[in-house]
Amino acid sequence: MSDACCGGDEAPEPRGEEAAPARLWQVGELRFAAVAAALLLAGYGAGWAGAPDAAGLVLKAAALAVAGWTFVPGTVRRLAAGRIGVGTLMTVAAVGAVLLGEVGEAAMLAVLYTIAEGLEEYSVARTRRGLRALLDLVPDQARVLREGVERTVDPAELRVGDTLVVRPGERLATDGVVTSGHTSVDTSAITGESVPVEAGPGDEVFAGSINGTGVLEVGVTSTAADNSLARIVSIVEAEQSRKGTGQRLADRVARPLVPGVMIAAVLIAVVGSLFGDPLTWIERALVVLVAASPCALAISVPVTVVAAIGAASKHGSLVKGGAALEAMGRIRTVALDKTGTLTRNRPAVVETVPASGHSRERVLAVAAALEERSEHPLARAVLEAAPAPERAEDVEAVTGAGLTGTLRGRAVRLGRPGWIAAGPLAGDVARMQHEGATVVLVEDEGALLGALAVRDELRPEAADVVSALRCAGYRVVMLTGDNRATATALAGQAGIDPGDVHAELRPEDKSRIVGELRGQGPVAMVGDGVNDAPALATADLGVAMGAMGTDVAIETADVALMGEDLRHLPQVLAHARRSRAIMWQSVGLSLAIIIGLMPLALFGVLGLAAVVLVHEVAEVVVIGNGIRAGRTRALGLVSAATAPAREGEPARG
Repeated sequence: MSDACCGGDEAPEPRGEEAAPARLWQVGELRFAAVAAALLLAGYGAGWAGAPDAAGLVLKAAALAVAGWTFVPGTVRRLAAGRIGVGTLMTVAAVGAVLLGEVGEAAMLAVLYTIAEGLEEYSVARTRRGLRALLDLVPDQARVLREGVERTVDPAELRVGDTLVVRPGERLATDGVVTSGHTSVDTSAITGESVPVEAGPGDEVFAGSINGTGVLEVGVTSTAADNSLARIVSIVEAEQSRKGTGQRLADRVARPLVPGVMIAAVLIAVVGSLFGDPLTWIERALVVLVAASPCALAISVPVTVVAAIGAASKHGSLVKGGAALEAMGRIRTVALDKTGTLTRNRPAVVETVPASGHSRERVLAVAAALEERSEHPLARAVLEAAPAPERAEDVEAVTGAGLTGTLRGRAVRLGRPGWIAAGPLAGDVARMQHEGATVVLVEDEGALLGALAVRDELRPEAADVVSALRCAGYRVVMLTGDNRATATALAGQAGIDPGDVHAELRPEDKSRIVGELRGQGPVAMVGDGVNDAPALATADLGVAMGAMGTDVAIETADVALMGEDLRHLPQVLAHARRSRAIMWQSVGLSLAIIIGLMPLALFGVLGLAAVVLVHEVAEVVVIGNGIRAGRTRALGLVSAATAPAREGEPARG
């Protein structure tokens, strides 16, 4: 554990999936605290029952040893390395109490601090799934042409210049450039594009992409250790390491507090001894150390964190620990992925333009008849727009172009502009493409029937969410791998400024832009796919769309929105702002008590027993204040975005 219950200079070693505590009783620190508390009560009970003083002292000493084992060894190791924190002061305070002969008070301090550490450990417990989802995107074997012979090799054996053979439905083992063949490629795992892209000779394709209908030959341009997926893993690991080195609230407060208190105690003992009774002033110096023990400070943050995380989970948001909660309260910019976040990642027919003399229904009917047995991702969109379609006969796929078939004895075709002439609809086709749609044309016996525009549309709540975020003072940015026309069109509908739209991005590009945005203030990145993982890790706060997100996105993120309703985002941000304000209130009260007790202990106004009593009362107060973070309610978009922001505004900086 760290020096402070709420984090130290080093990130704790991640526990495995099986070891991560899911219940309070599974947290080691809390089990130690329970045993120590029982021993301490038994020690006091022995005294009340008239047992020999030695029996009670032994029980209290045992309680101190059990509770102290959870933090004293680690504190000593960190102190030897030159790092100090709340745990350092707690250790010194406990030693001071023992030197004053108050073993029971020392044990009480240790038990309370151990409980604080246990609560923090519980608050940061999470399900760790690793980056295994990325490994699943790379096939176990790759087909390669060497010396004119097709061979099966391990992807790790691929060399730059090799020729991959990729059959329909197979994933690419590494990055490369198409040298032969035409197909549609599903690149959603890498670029986030919701609609497959057409690929032919000269086009770049990426590891993990899924080949559509045609056989491809691909010239390898990257080894398995340096392809798109490998770079994603590298970025995620580096950024998670960066996050792990960041200090958290209690240690930021403790860093100047601990040396200051220790120096003050030494000065009290030395100066007092020069001008008065050395034993009296040494005793007062020890009482000052106990007065400065940060019990309330140590327990205030984890109590607030546990309460706030529990409340957030009731409203569909999983917050992975105190660091995430604190970071969320400081966010100034929200970067949103497009596909699967602002949109549903379900392409739909958004417009049908019939040619002169034909109806919209006829265009959809012919298109659906051809797509009825197609496995192309756009087929579902066409079929949903035209229920109960007929079935065309002799349907054949023309790689990279479209479909041909026969319907009621008539030759029909569906395909991209260029393969089918747009004719009088050329203007409409250009307009729909400019608006970010994928356009297909439908033909009957050589005559143009019409055009269909297919696009991944915004979630119904997207515009309201963006408006709520902007009203709360956040800057909203879109990051996407889709083409600029699609991104600009959808951003306009969502209410995002054109200057805040970044399109045609690779995963490393998203990470780079998030890094640039962080230079202007804390950034939250919201995404759902493998391609978002580097940006999620780079951001001060990563937010995953949990219900539909990939394992790697959920793992990398600090917060997961467990449903598909984007309205949870402004709600959880507002909740975090309020919780952070409560956290600072408790920290301020804890520091005020320490500052108030130290002079009283210095001049002998309060003895050790009175100081410990004040600490106990303070702990009850800060626990009660922290529990307020769990008293939340389901908020509408406007109130969630604005009211908590006003309440928590002093804590934003």
